[in-house]
Amino acid sequence: MTAEIVNLRKARKVRDRRAKAKRADENRVKFGRTKAERAVAEAAREIELRRLAAHERDANDDDESGPAS
Repeated sequence: MTAEIVNLRKARKVRDRRAKAKRADENRVKFGRTKAERAVAEAAREIELRRLAAHERDANDDDESGPAS
């Protein structure tokens, strides 16, 4: 009966790669967003920027109204 010889350095590297891949999968689920979700977020951001720009005051708006005298 002979035992299978195992290179410990290679076994350790395989174990570490599997752990790293598992952690990456968990992070993808936890932090990742789908392309559709990113598109919706970008569209909402654009709408908000346009809304803010519509309410922006020009520098000469204050001059035209002038003081009420």
